[in-house]
Amino acid sequence: MAGAKAMIAVMRLAGKNATHVPGRKAINFCPDFLDQIDKPEYIIGVTGTNGKTTVSNLLADVLQDNGYDIVDNRFGGNIDSGIASALIKNATLTGRMKKKYAVLEIDERMTTKIFPYVHPDILICTNLFRDSYRRNAHTDFIAGILDKTIPASSRLVLNAEDLISGHLAMNNDRVYFGIEEGVGPVTSTQNIIQDMVACPVCGTRIEYSYRRYNHIGRGQCPSCGYGLPKPDFSVTGIDSEAGRVEIRTPDSTMSVKLLGSNITDAYNAVTAVAALRCFGLTDAQISASFDKMKITETRFRSFKVKDKTLVMDVAKGQNPIAVSRICDFVRHEPGKKAVVLIIDDFYDRKESSENIAWFFDTDFEFLNDPSICQIAVGGLRCQDLHLRLLMAGIPEKKIVCADQENDTAALVNTDAVDSVYILHDIYTTIYADEIVRRLTETIKKGGEKA
Repeated sequence: MAGAKAMIAVMRLAGKNATHVPGRKAINFCPDFLDQIDKPEYIIGVTGTNGKTTVSNLLADVLQDNGYDIVDNRFGGNIDSGIASALIKNATLTGRMKKKYAVLEIDERMTTKIFPYVHPDILICTNLFRDSYRRNAHTDFIAGILDKTIPASSRLVLNAEDLISGHLAMNNDRVYFGIEEGVGPVTSTQNIIQDMVACPVCGTRIEYSYRRYNHIGRGQCPSCGYGLPKPDFSVTGIDSEAGRVEIRTPDSTMSVKLLGSNITDAYNAVTAVAALRCFGLTDAQISASFDKMKITETRFRSFKVKDKTLVMDVAKGQNPIAVSRICDFVRHEPGKKAVVLIIDDFYDRKESSENIAWFFDTDFEFLNDPSICQIAVGGLRCQDLHLRLLMAGIPEKKIVCADQENDTAALVNTDAVDSVYILHDIYTTIYADEIVRRLTETIKKGGEKA
């Protein structure tokens, strides 16, 4: 323990966040370290394919704003070693926990190594989709892992519009969240991926009264009735101009600030509200804390340069659902747009061996829109993505490519558009920052190339 805490101190002096390294060292030395170290008395866990980081941060921010001193792993990893690092950071030299509460983001694949030792009192599963081919490609595989590992004592907060994650650990106590049909902006149901087609009980085709995107919606088996109950916490209205969402709870109606303009932001809000109410906060406490929040800049940033808007938005690489949602969001934004795609996997690109099959599960067809005037693709796989965009029906004259991410800035015709959307992977923010810098120079010079 002393050695691990010393490592955290040294990393801080070096200006680095102590992510998973101290925890990995501790687990290598003591494989059941997570069992041995003291844990907080009350733990909220957040897992799922998409949205878990945002929901975890929302929960942590609201609880801290209401005076709760918590353990969280927002600056560490969401695997076993990252959680170990967070616990080490908040424990004494003898391993005694200093704090009573924790909010922990938990990778859905790693629950086999975490849940035997860390038992969330509240466990949120945001949704389950196919993800990286190397890790989480099949939803049944991930759902099976969660079913086997979720502690029986955990109260679940689940998505009432996701027939996959909504049936996890059916013997556990649970509440459901969702968005009422007809609420929110129009989204497409013409997705390539549909992870829930046939009833897992009898094999009959699922019938949907509506699908918001992919398999998220209201579905039921017409033969055996397989489905989900109506949500306990439901978004009943979205006011995009005022930036508010109306939420019906089991005993009230409340309004909270909407942190973003994507439909997924409304899902994140109602998910957090459901968990916080289960924790014991009041509507007033939750709403007041939401009002103080801003959009997490690591996920979304917007800049105004003269009469142009530059937007940085995370498009999680190798995750076809996440990238599809961003593409759908961009096409519905107002004005003429250019899109910069720098979505190569940061780690795989070192060996230039990234599996690009996920390109063909992603709805790049959404970018085939008259409002999108240009698409600049950057990275080692730019020609592969160029081909995929052509297959999506996008005119070749709209597509430009650069082998280096930063060089895309010189290819964007800022004079022809009102806004530029830079869609980047979680780990390629450094490139997005540089592209914004170069585009800013170009715009300030009146359209000359940076």
